[in-house]
Amino acid sequence: MIVEDDPAGDWTAAGIYRCAPGVYRIPLPLPNDGLRAVNVYALADGGGLTLVDAGWALDQAREALASALGGIGAGLPDVRRFLVTHIHRDHYTQAVVLRREFGMRVALGRGEQPGLEELSKPRRERRGQLEQLLRAGAHEIVRQLERFAPPDNPAEYEFPDEWIDDGARILLGEGSPDQRVLEAVATPGHTQGHVVFADPVGELLFSGDHVLPRITPSLGLEPAPGRSPLADFLTSLELVRSRPDAVLLPAHGPTGMRVHQRVDELIAHHAKRLDTTLAAVQDGHSTGYEVAGVLLWTRRDTPFADLDLFNRMLATIETSAHLEVLAERELVTVEDRDGIRHYTS
Repeated sequence: MIVEDDPAGDWTAAGIYRCAPGVYRIPLPLPNDGLRAVNVYALADGGGLTLVDAGWALDQAREALASALGGIGAGLPDVRRFLVTHIHRDHYTQAVVLRREFGMRVALGRGEQPGLEELSKPRRERRGQLEQLLRAGAHEIVRQLERFAPPDNPAEYEFPDEWIDDGARILLGEGSPDQRVLEAVATPGHTQGHVVFADPVGELLFSGDHVLPRITPSLGLEPAPGRSPLADFLTSLELVRSRPDAVLLPAHGPTGMRVHQRVDELIAHHAKRLDTTLAAVQDGHSTGYEVAGVLLWTRRDTPFADLDLFNRMLATIETSAHLEVLAERELVTVEDRDGIRHYTS
Protein backbone atom coordinates (compact mmCIF):
# COMPACT_ATOMS: atom_id res chain seq x y z
CA MET A 1 0.00 0.00 0.00
CA ILE A 2 1.33 3.43 -0.95
CA VAL A 3 1.57 5.96 1.88
CA GLU A 4 2.24 9.68 1.45
CA ASP A 5 5.72 10.42 2.80
CA ASP A 6 5.60 12.13 6.20
CA PRO A 7 8.86 13.81 7.28
CA ALA A 8 7.67 13.67 10.89
CA GLY A 9 7.18 9.89 10.84
CA ASP A 10 9.61 7.02 11.36
CA TRP A 11 11.66 7.20 8.20
CA THR A 12 13.04 3.67 8.73
CA ALA A 13 9.62 1.95 8.79
CA ALA A 14 9.21 -0.61 5.99
CA GLY A 15 6.90 0.30 3.12
CA ILE A 16 6.67 2.48 0.05
CA TYR A 17 6.11 6.22 0.37
CA ARG A 18 5.13 8.73 -2.31
CA CYS A 19 7.52 11.74 -2.28
CA ALA A 20 6.35 13.40 -5.49
CA PRO A 21 4.41 12.36 -8.60
CA GLY A 22 6.05 9.20 -9.91
CA VAL A 23 8.68 9.16 -7.11
CA TYR A 24 8.56 6.65 -4.24
CA ARG A 25 10.85 6.20 -1.24
CA ILE A 26 11.62 2.65 -0.07
CA PRO A 27 13.62 2.30 3.19
CA LEU A 28 15.66 -0.91 3.25
CA PRO A 29 17.15 -2.38 6.44
CA LEU A 30 20.83 -2.23 7.38
CA PRO A 31 22.55 -4.64 9.78
CA ASN A 32 23.80 -2.16 12.36
CA ASP A 33 22.58 0.10 15.12
CA GLY A 34 23.89 3.39 13.74
CA LEU A 35 22.32 3.67 10.30
CA ARG A 36 19.26 1.45 10.51
CA ALA A 37 18.06 1.94 6.94
CA VAL A 38 18.96 3.28 3.52
CA ASN A 39 16.45 5.04 1.29
CA VAL A 40 16.09 3.68 -2.23
CA TYR A 41 14.00 5.79 -4.60
CA ALA A 42 11.83 4.21 -7.29
CA LEU A 43 11.03 6.49 -10.23
CA ALA A 44 8.42 5.74 -12.86
CA ASP A 45 10.20 5.14 -16.16
CA GLY A 46 7.63 4.50 -18.88
CA GLY A 47 6.47 0.94 -18.41
CA GLY A 48 9.17 0.18 -15.83
CA LEU A 49 11.19 1.69 -13.01
CA THR A 50 14.56 3.33 -12.45
CA LEU A 51 15.91 3.10 -8.91
CA VAL A 52 18.29 5.58 -7.30
CA ASP A 53 20.57 3.44 -5.12
CA ALA A 54 19.96 -0.23 -4.38
CA GLY A 55 20.66 -1.16 -0.78
CA TRP A 56 22.96 -3.73 0.77
CA ALA A 57 22.98 -7.23 -0.75
CA LEU A 58 21.14 -8.88 2.15
CA ASP A 59 18.21 -11.29 2.03
CA GLN A 60 16.08 -9.02 4.23
CA ALA A 61 16.82 -6.01 2.02
CA ARG A 62 15.85 -7.91 -1.12
CA GLU A 63 12.61 -9.07 0.50
CA ALA A 64 11.79 -5.55 1.69
CA LEU A 65 12.44 -4.12 -1.78
CA ALA A 66 10.28 -6.73 -3.53
CA SER A 67 7.48 -6.27 -1.01
CA ALA A 68 7.53 -2.47 -1.31
CA LEU A 69 7.46 -2.56 -5.11
CA GLY A 70 4.40 -4.76 -4.85
CA GLY A 71 2.66 -1.76 -3.29
CA ILE A 72 2.74 -0.01 -6.68
CA GLY A 73 1.89 -3.15 -8.63
CA ALA A 74 5.50 -3.79 -9.66
CA GLY A 75 8.24 -6.28 -8.91
CA LEU A 76 11.99 -6.70 -9.24
CA PRO A 77 11.74 -7.64 -12.97
CA ASP A 78 10.23 -4.17 -13.61
CA VAL A 79 13.44 -2.42 -12.56
CA ARG A 80 15.20 -1.28 -15.74
CA ARG A 81 18.28 0.24 -14.17
CA PHE A 82 19.95 1.43 -10.99
CA LEU A 83 21.49 4.90 -10.73
CA VAL A 84 23.91 4.49 -7.83
CA THR A 85 25.24 7.51 -5.97
CA HIS A 86 28.47 5.80 -4.75
CA ILE A 87 30.18 2.46 -4.11
CA HIS A 88 29.56 2.01 -0.40
CA ARG A 89 28.02 -1.41 0.09
CA ASP A 90 24.68 -0.15 1.44
CA HIS A 91 24.13 1.64 -1.88
CA TYR A 92 25.80 -0.52 -4.52
CA THR A 93 26.00 -4.21 -3.73
CA GLN A 94 22.34 -5.16 -4.11
CA ALA A 95 22.35 -3.64 -7.61
CA VAL A 96 25.19 -5.97 -8.61
CA VAL A 97 23.47 -9.05 -7.18
CA LEU A 98 20.05 -8.28 -8.69
CA ARG A 99 21.58 -7.52 -12.10
CA ARG A 100 22.94 -11.05 -12.17
CA GLU A 101 19.41 -12.41 -11.85
CA PHE A 102 17.26 -9.91 -13.75
CA GLY A 103 19.62 -8.18 -16.18
CA MET A 104 18.85 -4.56 -15.32
CA ARG A 105 21.59 -2.02 -16.04
CA VAL A 106 23.74 -0.48 -13.32
CA ALA A 107 25.22 3.03 -13.61
CA LEU A 108 27.79 4.59 -11.28
CA GLY A 109 29.80 7.82 -11.15
CA ARG A 110 33.02 7.65 -13.17
CA GLY A 111 35.06 8.81 -10.22
CA GLU A 112 34.40 5.49 -8.46
CA GLN A 113 36.44 3.53 -11.00
CA PRO A 114 39.71 3.64 -8.98
CA GLY A 115 37.83 2.44 -5.90
CA LEU A 116 36.29 -0.50 -7.73
CA GLU A 117 39.65 -1.40 -9.22
CA GLU A 118 41.09 -1.47 -5.70
CA LEU A 119 38.21 -3.62 -4.44
CA SER A 120 38.91 -6.16 -7.17
CA LYS A 121 42.28 -6.92 -5.53
CA PRO A 122 42.72 -9.48 -2.74
CA ARG A 123 42.25 -7.87 0.67
CA ARG A 124 45.93 -8.25 1.58
CA GLU A 125 46.83 -6.00 -1.39
CA ARG A 126 44.31 -3.28 -0.52
CA ARG A 127 46.31 -0.91 1.64
CA GLY A 128 44.81 2.52 0.91
CA GLN A 129 42.59 2.76 3.97
CA LEU A 130 45.08 1.08 6.30
CA GLU A 131 47.82 3.44 5.18
CA GLN A 132 45.55 6.39 5.98
CA LEU A 133 45.25 5.07 9.52
CA LEU A 134 48.96 4.32 9.86
CA ARG A 135 49.83 7.87 8.74
CA ALA A 136 47.45 9.08 11.43
CA GLY A 137 49.30 7.05 14.07
CA ALA A 138 46.33 4.70 14.59
CA HIS A 139 48.38 1.50 14.71
CA GLU A 140 46.14 -0.10 17.32
CA ILE A 141 43.07 0.37 15.11
CA VAL A 142 44.95 -1.19 12.19
CA ARG A 143 45.89 -4.21 14.30
CA GLN A 144 42.27 -4.73 15.31
CA LEU A 145 40.98 -4.26 11.78
CA GLU A 146 43.41 -6.86 10.44
CA ARG A 147 42.39 -9.25 13.20
CA PHE A 148 38.64 -8.90 12.71
CA ALA A 149 38.39 -8.16 8.96
CA PRO A 150 35.36 -9.88 7.38
CA PRO A 151 35.93 -12.30 4.49
CA ASP A 152 36.19 -10.95 0.97
CA ASN A 153 33.15 -11.04 -1.29
CA PRO A 154 34.41 -9.52 -4.57
CA ALA A 155 31.26 -10.72 -6.37
CA GLU A 156 29.41 -7.82 -4.76
CA TYR A 157 31.71 -5.27 -6.40
CA GLU A 158 31.53 -6.01 -10.11
CA PHE A 159 31.87 -3.07 -12.49
CA PRO A 160 28.79 -1.15 -13.65
CA ASP A 161 27.35 -1.30 -17.14
CA GLU A 162 27.98 2.41 -17.60
CA TRP A 163 29.90 5.23 -15.98
CA ILE A 164 28.06 8.45 -15.21
CA ASP A 165 29.90 11.65 -16.13
CA ASP A 166 29.43 14.97 -14.38
CA GLY A 167 26.59 16.86 -16.06
CA ALA A 168 25.11 13.79 -17.75
CA ARG A 169 21.42 14.12 -18.52
CA ILE A 170 19.44 10.97 -17.86
CA LEU A 171 16.07 10.65 -19.57
CA LEU A 172 13.33 8.63 -17.87
CA GLY A 173 10.01 7.61 -19.41
CA GLU A 174 10.65 9.12 -22.82
CA GLY A 175 7.37 10.11 -24.47
CA SER A 176 5.27 9.01 -21.49
CA PRO A 177 3.30 11.14 -19.00
CA ASP A 178 5.98 10.54 -16.36
CA GLN A 179 8.90 11.70 -18.53
CA ARG A 180 11.60 13.49 -16.56
CA VAL A 181 15.26 14.39 -16.98
CA LEU A 182 17.76 13.93 -14.17
CA GLU A 183 21.07 15.78 -14.19
CA ALA A 184 24.05 14.00 -12.63
CA VAL A 185 26.22 16.29 -10.51
CA ALA A 186 29.64 15.05 -9.37
CA THR A 187 30.01 15.71 -5.63
CA PRO A 188 33.32 14.21 -4.45
CA GLY A 189 34.05 14.17 -0.74
CA HIS A 190 32.12 11.36 0.91
CA THR A 191 33.71 9.26 -1.82
CA GLN A 192 35.68 10.47 -4.83
CA GLY A 193 33.04 9.37 -7.31
CA HIS A 194 29.90 10.36 -5.43
CA VAL A 195 27.15 11.83 -7.62
CA VAL A 196 23.78 13.36 -6.83
CA PHE A 197 20.83 13.47 -9.21
CA ALA A 198 18.93 16.72 -9.68
CA ASP A 199 15.41 16.97 -11.06
CA PRO A 200 15.21 20.71 -11.81
CA VAL A 201 11.62 20.63 -13.06
CA GLY A 202 10.36 18.66 -10.09
CA GLU A 203 12.61 20.68 -7.72
CA LEU A 204 14.04 17.49 -6.21
CA LEU A 205 17.58 16.45 -5.29
CA PHE A 206 18.42 12.77 -4.82
CA SER A 207 21.39 13.51 -2.60
CA GLY A 208 22.78 10.09 -1.69
CA ASP A 209 25.13 10.57 1.26
CA HIS A 210 26.37 13.99 0.17
CA VAL A 211 23.68 15.96 2.00
CA LEU A 212 21.99 14.17 4.90
CA PRO A 213 19.33 15.83 7.08
CA ARG A 214 20.36 14.61 10.55
CA ILE A 215 23.98 13.47 10.42
CA THR A 216 27.19 14.52 8.71
CA PRO A 217 28.57 12.13 6.09
CA SER A 218 31.84 10.33 6.75
CA LEU A 219 34.78 11.55 4.70
CA GLY A 220 37.45 9.50 2.97
CA LEU A 221 36.07 6.05 3.86
CA GLU A 222 36.88 4.36 0.56
CA PRO A 223 39.43 1.93 -0.88
CA ALA A 224 41.16 4.60 -2.99
CA PRO A 225 40.80 7.83 -0.99
CA GLY A 226 41.46 11.24 -2.46
CA ARG A 227 44.17 13.57 -1.22
CA SER A 228 41.92 15.96 0.70
CA PRO A 229 38.38 14.59 1.17
CA LEU A 230 37.14 17.47 3.34
CA ALA A 231 38.33 20.10 0.86
CA ASP A 232 36.54 18.17 -1.89
CA PHE A 233 33.41 17.84 0.24
CA LEU A 234 33.26 21.54 1.08
CA THR A 235 33.71 22.44 -2.59
CA SER A 236 30.91 20.04 -3.51
CA LEU A 237 28.64 21.56 -0.87
CA GLU A 238 29.27 25.02 -2.32
CA LEU A 239 28.49 23.66 -5.78
CA VAL A 240 25.14 22.27 -4.64
CA ARG A 241 24.44 25.52 -2.76
CA SER A 242 24.97 27.47 -6.00
CA ARG A 243 22.23 25.50 -7.76
CA PRO A 244 18.50 26.27 -7.45
CA ASP A 245 17.06 25.14 -4.12
CA ALA A 246 15.18 21.84 -4.04
CA VAL A 247 13.51 19.32 -1.77
CA LEU A 248 16.09 17.02 -0.18
CA LEU A 249 15.66 13.30 -0.90
CA PRO A 250 18.53 11.77 1.11
CA ALA A 251 19.84 8.23 1.40
CA HIS A 252 19.53 8.26 5.20
CA GLY A 253 16.91 10.20 7.14
CA PRO A 254 13.53 11.75 6.38
CA THR A 255 12.70 13.67 3.23
CA GLY A 256 11.30 17.17 2.95
CA MET A 257 14.08 19.46 4.16
CA ARG A 258 15.28 22.16 1.79
CA VAL A 259 18.71 21.56 0.31
CA HIS A 260 20.12 25.05 0.85
CA GLN A 261 19.19 25.06 4.53
CA ARG A 262 20.94 21.78 5.20
CA VAL A 263 24.01 22.67 3.14
CA ASP A 264 24.40 25.85 5.19
CA GLU A 265 24.21 23.78 8.38
CA LEU A 266 26.83 21.31 7.15
CA ILE A 267 29.23 24.08 6.15
CA ALA A 268 28.79 25.69 9.58
CA HIS A 269 29.36 22.33 11.30
CA HIS A 270 32.68 21.78 9.56
CA ALA A 271 33.80 25.34 10.25
CA LYS A 272 33.23 24.69 13.95
CA ARG A 273 34.95 21.31 13.70
CA LEU A 274 37.99 22.90 12.10
CA ASP A 275 38.17 25.30 15.05
CA THR A 276 38.04 22.51 17.66
CA THR A 277 40.59 20.48 15.69
CA LEU A 278 42.96 23.45 15.57
CA ALA A 279 42.50 23.97 19.33
CA ALA A 280 43.48 20.34 19.94
CA VAL A 281 46.69 20.83 17.93
CA GLN A 282 47.44 24.00 19.88
CA ASP A 283 47.06 21.91 23.06
CA GLY A 284 49.88 19.64 21.87
CA HIS A 285 48.09 16.76 20.13
CA SER A 286 49.91 16.21 16.86
CA THR A 287 48.57 13.16 14.99
CA GLY A 288 45.16 12.40 13.54
CA TYR A 289 44.71 9.62 16.08
CA GLU A 290 45.71 11.81 19.02
CA VAL A 291 43.45 14.67 17.96
CA ALA A 292 40.49 12.34 17.31
CA GLY A 293 41.00 10.94 20.79
CA VAL A 294 40.29 14.27 22.50
CA LEU A 295 37.30 15.31 20.41
CA LEU A 296 33.65 14.39 21.01
CA TRP A 297 31.72 12.42 18.42
CA THR A 298 28.17 11.97 17.10
CA ARG A 299 25.23 14.14 17.99
CA ARG A 300 25.46 12.74 21.52
CA ASP A 301 29.00 14.09 22.12
CA THR A 302 30.39 10.61 22.68
CA PRO A 303 34.03 10.33 23.84
CA PHE A 304 36.34 8.65 21.33
CA ALA A 305 37.14 5.82 23.75
CA ASP A 306 33.44 4.89 23.92
CA LEU A 307 33.10 4.44 20.14
CA ASP A 308 33.17 0.97 18.60
CA LEU A 309 36.08 -0.02 16.34
CA PHE A 310 34.37 1.00 13.10
CA ASN A 311 33.46 4.44 14.39
CA ARG A 312 36.93 5.00 15.88
CA MET A 313 38.27 4.30 12.40
CA LEU A 314 35.80 6.78 10.88
CA ALA A 315 36.66 9.39 13.50
CA THR A 316 40.40 9.07 12.87
CA ILE A 317 40.04 9.32 9.10
CA GLU A 318 37.72 12.31 9.39
CA THR A 319 40.04 14.07 11.84
CA SER A 320 42.93 13.57 9.43
CA ALA A 321 40.81 15.18 6.70
CA HIS A 322 40.24 18.23 8.91
CA LEU A 323 43.93 18.45 9.74
CA GLU A 324 44.80 18.41 6.04
CA VAL A 325 42.48 21.36 5.41
CA LEU A 326 44.07 23.26 8.31
CA ALA A 327 47.46 22.58 6.68
CA GLU A 328 46.17 23.75 3.28
CA ARG A 329 45.01 26.97 4.95
CA GLU A 330 48.48 27.33 6.56
CA LEU A 331 47.02 27.23 10.07
CA VAL A 332 49.20 24.25 11.00
CA THR A 333 52.48 22.89 9.73
CA VAL A 334 53.06 19.28 8.71
CA GLU A 335 55.99 16.97 9.23
CA ASP A 336 56.19 13.26 8.38
CA ARG A 337 58.27 11.24 10.82
CA ASP A 338 58.66 7.46 10.60
CA GLY A 339 55.60 7.22 8.39
CA ILE A 340 53.36 9.20 10.77
CA ARG A 341 52.08 12.66 9.93
CA HIS A 342 52.45 15.25 12.69
CA TYR A 343 50.76 18.65 12.80
CA THR A 344 51.88 21.61 14.90
CA SER A 345 50.52 25.13 15.26
